[in-house]
Amino acid sequence: MTLIDLSHPITEGMITYPGIPGPVLGVHLSREASREIYAEGTEFFIGTITMAANTGTYLDSPSHRFADGADLSGLPLEKLANLEGVVVKGTELPGDLDVTGKAVLFHTGWDTHWGTDAYFTGHPSITGETAAALVERGAVLVGIDSLNIDATPPKGERPAHTTLLAAGVPIVEHLTNLGALPSSGFRFHAAPPLVVGMGTFPVRAYAVL
Repeated sequence: MTLIDLSHPITEGMITYPGIPGPVLGVHLSREASREIYAEGTEFFIGTITMAANTGTYLDSPSHRFADGADLSGLPLEKLANLEGVVVKGTELPGDLDVTGKAVLFHTGWDTHWGTDAYFTGHPSITGETAAALVERGAVLVGIDSLNIDATPPKGERPAHTTLLAAGVPIVEHLTNLGALPSSGFRFHAAPPLVVGMGTFPVRAYAVL
């Protein structure tokens, strides 16, 4: 068994998407302060983090797009973990590819721009027609190693988000390292915490070969 990490690390101040602030790390209980609380020789550290939910590699639930859609706590694990996965090179869905019951991961190579200004403009995305085909053919999760699964013109429509999330298909954006995966024959995992009322959240996405 081989584990392949498909997530970007979250670091202080990192920008995932233009206009969304980076995370702020802090301290609730320092090791020094904890020595006053616990027995001699025993110390702990408790950190804090303030961040937007769309930080790093994250998952979109239907409530990210629709007010009455399922939030993170409403998504069954069967849609998030131990999914049979397939990798699509580029953003065009092959007509003969079986995606029924699978996580479909679009490998564009855009993650090589992560951490640079180039990541934020001209990124690859899928079309609304491709999203509709994924739903029709039974995909259960869709991911991409790019800024957004949709093109992102100012005040533009988001057809891929709209189509996939309306059908209850979660989306994982800002994946990385998809080039380390075979085209098929792996299991994909991207489960967020059960946060009630939250539509998006970072995940530790990974594959099992």
